[in-house]
Amino acid sequence: MIKSMTGYGRAQETVGSYNITVELKSVNHRYFEFSSRVPRSYGFLEDKLKNLVGTFVSRGKVECYVSIENIGESDSEVTLDENLAEEYFKAYGALADKFDLNVKDSYIFSALARNPEIFSVSKKAVDEEEVWKSVSEVANAAVEKFISMREAEGVKLREDVLSRVDFILSKVAFIERRSPETVKEYNSKLLERINEFLSDIHVDEQRIATECAIFADKVAVAEETVRLRSHISQLSDFMNSDEPIGRKIDFLVQEMNREANTIGSKAQDVEIAGCVIDIKAEIEKIREQIQNIE
Repeated sequence: MIKSMTGYGRAQETVGSYNITVELKSVNHRYFEFSSRVPRSYGFLEDKLKNLVGTFVSRGKVECYVSIENIGESDSEVTLDENLAEEYFKAYGALADKFDLNVKDSYIFSALARNPEIFSVSKKAVDEEEVWKSVSEVANAAVEKFISMREAEGVKLREDVLSRVDFILSKVAFIERRSPETVKEYNSKLLERINEFLSDIHVDEQRIATECAIFADKVAVAEETVRLRSHISQLSDFMNSDEPIGRKIDFLVQEMNREANTIGSKAQDVEIAGCVIDIKAEIEKIREQIQNIE
């Protein structure tokens, strides 16, 4: 099943002592590009998330957002500099004695608590494996939704491309029927014009046949239509593939356009020229659509 490169997936779960949210979204990109935004103290998750998503995605610019809330015991710890606190306590007491201030111990403690040199707050060391085990559980759920959306978009892209392929094939079939008729019409018009201007002079039929043969070779598009049909057949096969095929299809579309241009340059007929314009317009629409295919 083909996949679109655009997708979105979000999962939120409480795992152990963590409330975790993982959100994924992607847009078109020639290669696989991954960026993540995780809480500062959980930077070790970035490479793990990239590897996880990379097992499911081969092309596209993917952005990942992770939120981790610790709902268990605090993940921070407070450190007290006892020696410094004692010195401050003595200083406050000495200040109160000197100026005969009525300062209670509670006031001193309050003043000490506001001093960032005495109390420092830091994050506790986390068990990286335990955290990753919890995050990966939520991440996998988000990836599942993300891939599901890319597949659903892929189904729509496949249907659209194949409908355009059918339209192109109908135009190719018309060109194949019409091309021999243009030679017959050229032959009839050539005889008509010769007879009109040289009605009393014998016309060398062999010479006319030679001229018609040259014209037929000049406007022959059988080789081009055969190759165009071959490219279309490969395109249809790719649209049923389970592998990433965006780049391969891009090459095929270029070749289809090349054959259409060649047919157009050979066309000496208004109807065939009109078909070529229609074919090129559909090829361009296919080209636009496959930019979304992984």
